[in-house]
Amino acid sequence: MKRKIVTINEEKCNGCGLCVTACHEGALQLVNGKAKLVSDSYCDGLGDCLPECPTGAITIEEREAAPYDEEAVKARMQARAQGNTTGHGHGTAQPQTAKLMHPYGQQEQAPRKETASPKAAPLPCGCPGTEAKTLARKAAPAPVPHVPSPDTPPARESQLRQWPCQIKLVPVNAPYLENAHLLIAADCTAYAYANIHQDFMRNKITLIGCPKLDDADYAEKLAAILEAHAIKSITILRMEVPCCGGLVNAVKAALLKSGKLIPWRVVTISTDGTILED
Repeated sequence: MKRKIVTINEEKCNGCGLCVTACHEGALQLVNGKAKLVSDSYCDGLGDCLPECPTGAITIEEREAAPYDEEAVKARMQARAQGNTTGHGHGTAQPQTAKLMHPYGQQEQAPRKETASPKAAPLPCGCPGTEAKTLARKAAPAPVPHVPSPDTPPARESQLRQWPCQIKLVPVNAPYLENAHLLIAADCTAYAYANIHQDFMRNKITLIGCPKLDDADYAEKLAAILEAHAIKSITILRMEVPCCGGLVNAVKAALLKSGKLIPWRVVTISTDGTILED
């Protein structure tokens, strides 16, 4: 049958993976760093992925295609939720050595059961580095203009107010989240923007992550945090690169899911360390 369906220009596709996240039917997947339509029958042709593509690589065309199969999509999404992302929506069990495709194109081995070794038993409390704690910091005053001296560099104090700071590791019920101003920052911003502590982290709770490298659903975790605490504001600090859009999308989804009206803003840092948008 002839119907509307997405088409992808591989030359324009930069492999950011935002379209994969935006597609509610699981019709798109990254293959060798490029977005691919897994099957015509998974695409409803409505184009939810179009506005997320930063390069304009996705368009809607009318061509001969298999009809949209809603039942196959439901089966595929159910299989994906159970960890079987290599199936084609028919619930077929996959061998343990099957490869799973990360949302941003990285491959990983399918999870398998392993017998715990007595010699390598995990600590009862998990990794000690993930223990939540508040770092005592004095309320930082407004920065005072400093006259540089060739002999004495200015002293800098860390403005990190809690531990851990990775989004994946922060406990949802951590007390320091209550009545907090959140800074949700892409990992690279700390290295690109020299004065991140004073200009952005000061008097905020800092959560960091990278949607391209982390195999995690930030939206679910952030929504749980917003639902459990009275968050005063959210600042999203991202890089100008397209994959950082995933961080913004996660916060938007979390705000919608929580149903809370929380002031938020996005600040974009260029790769040379300057602020592009605020």
